[in-house]
Formats: sequence, structure tokens, C-alpha cells
Amino acid sequence: MKGDLKSIMKSTGMVRKVDELGRVVIPIELRRSLNIKEKDAIEIYIDDDQIVLKKYIPNMSCHITGESTNENIALANGKIVLSPDGAKELVNEIQNNFNLG
Repeated sequence: MKGDLKSIMKSTGMVRKVDELGRVVIPIELRRSLNIKEKDAIEIYIDDDQIVLKKYIPNMSCHITGESTNENIALANGKIVLSPDGAKELVNEIQNNFNLG
């Protein structure tokens, strides 16, 4: 997540205050554009001095990198989930271990 996050971040111009219980309201415009509905789970990440919120996609974390991205795919009838980076690592490891490269 580091490095590439800042290059894709866009300012919305929206500012919200943290309430006394530490809550922040995500504006309806953002929830609609990201298809976040009431009761949806949100993952929370820390990237240096930033808090990153992401809609949680259950059981779609890459088995190699642990990343949960929209680009992840499930293979072998859902037994293996790979991100693009995880797929590259796996292909390299398979090529090296089976002398295919």
C-alpha cells in the first residue's frame, strides 16, 4: 500500500470532525460512489501518518501477500485467492522451483 497510495489519492474537499466517541461520518456521496451500504464492514489501515478506510471484502485476501484488492481473483474453485502482486510472486516461485524459467 505504501508509495502508490499517495499517487492515487484525490481530495474531496469534505472535512468531518471526530465526535467524543471517536466516530467520523462518511458522507453519503462517498458511500454511494464506493457502494458502501449501512452495516457494510470497513477495513482500517495506517499508512505513515494517514488512516485509510476500505470496504471489506470477506475471504478475498490474497493467500500470498495478504492484500485485499478489487483486482484479486479466486482460482481453483475458490481455494486460492491471488492479488496481481501475489500472482507474480507465485509464478516466479513456481518457475524457479520447477525449473520452468
